[in-house]
Amino acid sequence: MVFRSHPKKTMKFQAYQVDIRDGEQPVADFVERHIDDLPPGEVLIQVHYSSLNYKDHLSSIGHRGITRNYPHTPGVDAAGTVLESHDNRFKPGDEVLVTGYDLGMNTSGAYAQCIRVPAGWVVLLPEGLTGKDAMAYGTAGFTAGQCVEHLIRGGLFPQDGPVLVTGATGGVGSMAVAILSKLGYDVSAATRDLSNEPFLTSIGAKEVVDSESLVDNSSKPLLKSRWAGVVETVGGALLETAIRSTQRRATVTFCGMIASPELNTSVFPFILRGLRLIGIDSAECPLDLKEQLWGKLARTWKPQTLSVLSHTLPWEEIPSQLEAIGLGKTQGRVVFAIPPLNSI
Repeated sequence: MVFRSHPKKTMKFQAYQVDIRDGEQPVADFVERHIDDLPPGEVLIQVHYSSLNYKDHLSSIGHRGITRNYPHTPGVDAAGTVLESHDNRFKPGDEVLVTGYDLGMNTSGAYAQCIRVPAGWVVLLPEGLTGKDAMAYGTAGFTAGQCVEHLIRGGLFPQDGPVLVTGATGGVGSMAVAILSKLGYDVSAATRDLSNEPFLTSIGAKEVVDSESLVDNSSKPLLKSRWAGVVETVGGALLETAIRSTQRRATVTFCGMIASPELNTSVFPFILRGLRLIGIDSAECPLDLKEQLWGKLARTWKPQTLSVLSHTLPWEEIPSQLEAIGLGKTQGRVVFAIPPLNSI
């Protein structure tokens, strides 16, 4: 059976649109669009909440590795309700979420009142989560969840010792701190700015450490074993040092390269300590695994500090927040409330 609500082809909605032409500065504004302007897909969704991610910033400044064609609407995360479905897994009124895949990259994104996407991208909102909760997690929280899943699958137990989380005030880092703490792990949160200590301890960090103090620039292939597991979000020297200072048969997950895309290390941590190094690809995570992880994030992994980790802003704040995340001036997660259809 195919479910439809037959929205009018001429139905209009509002979207935040960025236009960039060669050699010119980005021009962005809230514009009126039509439903039939959206790309093909089986599921039409009215967006209620979206969130702020670094990819959205890159798309908004014309990074061609993220978005090739403009004008474009960013927004890689969406939570809302189904307006129309050509797939029998969904019906009008279902609460759903979409994170990753091509949304907000080269497919018109969630900084809009409506999106249309393939059914294979859509997850039914699990019991225990509101749409706002889902966007408090967003891609960042889902990525953190993947990191935690790999640590646990690698055999990590709370009694094994401290778990290092780098870039701990960022979206992925702060969510990893909160989830690991909820599960009973002792988390060492690394940050460049120790004034963030009150925030990090409030979301569950056992200790807060200066990122620079962790970096070892020596040529030693192995350092004293310190970490029972690592969630590394920065890259560069921090990742290289973490690899050399992690316990036997432990797991290091990594998902960022803001410090550097280069990795300079030796094979010794891998063949002498049995280290596992796991890269995290959240955008193309298989749908069945995505559904499983969202279920855990909705229930057993859901931190009591989720409201502390995020704050909700009106979508008029999208331009200023895109600039702020590009400058590294955000803390935790930013959720955008998308106004209802016909309310503008």
